[in-house]
Amino acid sequence: MSGLFITLEGGEGAGKSTQIRRLAARLEALGHRVVVTREPGGSPYAERIREAILAGEGKPYGPFAEALMFSAARLDHLAQTIRPALARGDIVLCDRFSDSTRAYQGALGEIDDGELAALERVVIGETRPDLTLILDLPAETGLARANARRGSPDQKADRFEAENLNFHKRLREAFQALAKADPQRYRVIAADRDAEEVEFAIWQCVKGKFARELNIAMQATEK
Repeated sequence: MSGLFITLEGGEGAGKSTQIRRLAARLEALGHRVVVTREPGGSPYAERIREAILAGEGKPYGPFAEALMFSAARLDHLAQTIRPALARGDIVLCDRFSDSTRAYQGALGEIDDGELAALERVVIGETRPDLTLILDLPAETGLARANARRGSPDQKADRFEAENLNFHKRLREAFQALAKADPQRYRVIAADRDAEEVEFAIWQCVKGKFARELNIAMQATEK
């Protein structure tokens, strides 16, 4: 069978990496093969592009240039990591995917929806997430978490963490708008809670949508 493709999205400091690890552990405990990956990145070539993007090398050339950089990384990521895993029947958990491009470069960078849709047709084709979990929290909370995560004043914020508060407030609104437009694919998870509460909410969404595909015995997975 083909695998499942689940993505986690949200603003800076939303806890996506933590929650992906926790979700992967739950799925692996049920005997499923899980591939955990991220964007930009997830393959050797894409990781090199990630370094350039987060260092801000694309910013002087504008949002569309950054969208092209993300797309180049995504092409390799899909070819080298995501599509082979799905073909094996694995579950792919990805920290960010094309919805981040829609939010960051599309809504905030004001790239035309038609241009982004054309990029998606070329780059993604039919390989679209089965479920997207948006970890939602106030921008102030997310930025505080991101600052704490760096741990040292000497550690610089990356290209997107360094944007101002208004940018991150608009980013939150952009993700919320995506979820509202397609409630079949998206689920919004309140992320301004303890990690355990967020983990449980995510698990409720995943098992509720994929109980049959995952062969989950519901009574055994309530915790």
